[in-house]
Amino acid sequence: MNDILRRAWARVWTWRPLTQAIAALTWNSWFTRTVTKGIPCLALNCYSCPLSATACPVGSVQYFVELKQVPWYVLGVVGLAGALGGRFACGWLCPFGWLQELLFKIPVPKWQVRPRRPAQWWVLTPVTLAYLAAAWVARDALMHRPLLLALYLAMGTFIYALLGVGQIFTLIGLVLIVPMISREPWFCKLCPAGMLEGGIPWTLIDVRLRNMIGGLYWFKLAVLIVLLAWMTVTSRPFCRWLCPLGATWSYFNRWSTLQMAVDHEACIDCDRCRSVCPVDIGIHEDPNAAACIRCMQCVDVCPVSCISVRMT
Repeated sequence: MNDILRRAWARVWTWRPLTQAIAALTWNSWFTRTVTKGIPCLALNCYSCPLSATACPVGSVQYFVELKQVPWYVLGVVGLAGALGGRFACGWLCPFGWLQELLFKIPVPKWQVRPRRPAQWWVLTPVTLAYLAAAWVARDALMHRPLLLALYLAMGTFIYALLGVGQIFTLIGLVLIVPMISREPWFCKLCPAGMLEGGIPWTLIDVRLRNMIGGLYWFKLAVLIVLLAWMTVTSRPFCRWLCPLGATWSYFNRWSTLQMAVDHEACIDCDRCRSVCPVDIGIHEDPNAAACIRCMQCVDVCPVSCISVRMT
């Protein structure tokens, strides 16, 4: 039975590009927006996109955080998706993840960056205290100069990404703490998916918005350009180091209904699984690693058929 399931999942993953395309069209179907606009999509997809038919779960959470309310509905949808599939949605349903995979196929020299272990507490603690102290000293300037605050938050994201906890910083800092204090959705203000799907299209459509463009717009555009360039040389960098939605679902990987499994007795440590993995992990080292996006490509390439997918 396990062998039959393994062969079935090995065929399923070949449908993934089609599934990603259908998901992108579904989240941005436009025609259904009057009915579906309030439903959180299971992906990082901007609510402000002219074609968007659903709500971005990250943006929705920020909206309720600004009001100092608990977004039970959004958390329920995201939690249910995580409980069923872990990070399955990242690998199969996210348009921004799909874009990263498409850009990585561009034939340019690649930069392989292995997953970074989170820094120890004795490193994170002083860095965090110094970062918060600097924010407190410069609080008046940061609160009254949006571009300066954007630069400060981007710098923090870069520092914490180097320390291996970039996703935690974006989730706790940009999605929760900063919006609660400033009453503004700062992750959305810096989100590259929002710029690509919402910011650029609307400034092309509406001349009034073009006349309102300022420094923050150009900074956000620069962030997008840097990330798009990075995506051509490194596989899924935003998913691996910055995405707060992926960070949330990563905690479900170990106990979700959908599980990856490895027969370690049969495994020959060939590392073929790592060679095809979009997030550059060896599934044989940790079948349900937090970074795994459940793309299932490893199931197909394993030469000894020791990797399988299970429903628990």
